[in-house]
Amino acid sequence: MKKQKLYAWELALLLALCVTLCSGLWAQREQRALAGALVRLHVIANSDSPADQAEKLQIRDKVLALLAPALQGCETQAEAVDIIQEHVPALEALGDVSVSVGTEAYPTRDYDTFSLPAGEYVSLRVTVGEGQGRNWWCVVFPPLCTEALAEESGQDAFLSLEDGQAALITQEDEPYELRFRVIEWWGALAQRFD
Repeated sequence: MKKQKLYAWELALLLALCVTLCSGLWAQREQRALAGALVRLHVIANSDSPADQAEKLQIRDKVLALLAPALQGCETQAEAVDIIQEHVPALEALGDVSVSVGTEAYPTRDYDTFSLPAGEYVSLRVTVGEGQGRNWWCVVFPPLCTEALAEESGQDAFLSLEDGQAALITQEDEPYELRFRVIEWWGALAQRFD
């Protein structure tokens, strides 16, 4: 039996495959850790009509106004989920909506100051009417939706670092941006094969 030589290109291909798999496993672990600390908010409009889209935003505002004070003292995702589930009847009383708390697949979502990678997240899903319209996504715990609302209204962002905190991340007092490109890449790749 004749031993075959491994050529340099075969070794490089094998090494690239190993690096890709290891990076993918790391990215998946990081996304799961991130998902274990968040509760996403998904509000779906009845339709794409201007009136239904406006109603979606009104429902979103009411949901956040109801939950923001209740979630203020939460430190874990489990605490937040318990509080949200306690508030489901009050959320359902906000209008012609159905409310559920569960796991939902999300695509990568870029915000002005951070990005969340694609993946499975615990989600508060609020469906207005038939739920056939465009949706609105954010993070209800920790309260990152308030930042998105502030940006829409032109107010100062809710989620901002206090003096000195930005320096802990960026070594300077400039804005920061959280990005998880490897996680985003791996999530997009995994979604193509689902």
